Amino acid sequence: MNLVSIRIITRSVNRLVTFYEVVTASPARWATPDFAEIVTSAGTLAIGSERTAALFAAGSVEPATNRSVIIEFRVDDVDAEYRRLAGQVGEVVQEPTTMPWGNRSALVRDPDGNLVNLFTPVTSDALARQDG
Repeated sequence: MNLVSIRIITRSVNRLVTFYEVVTASPARWATPDFAEIVTSAGTLAIGSERTAALFAAGSVEPATNRSVIIEFRVDDVDAEYRRLAGQVGEVVQEPTTMPWGNRSALVRDPDGNLVNLFTPVTSDALARQDG
């Protein structure tokens, strides 16, 4: 089994897609006006309109209510990415900080309030976990 994608359901697809295009510096692939994907080498971030929620079980999806999942992107240099994104992303939750497990992380919120972690492994143990 392989994790292929994470999907965010939103009330504003264009706003969320624009945010993730800026963060990833990658263009979205649009399937319909209600669905786009940001494809990375490790997986895909799918973004769907709340109108697509009708395709799932009633009441199973509610936009902009996540407070338990962190969307994480490994970057070459988190400090450089943080500087690049300064003023382009909304809420900064945490400036670049080296975490006890050896990643240097910067946390921001996307326009729907989802937590986004940009991180770079900086210790030999963290690098070994990521490469192994």
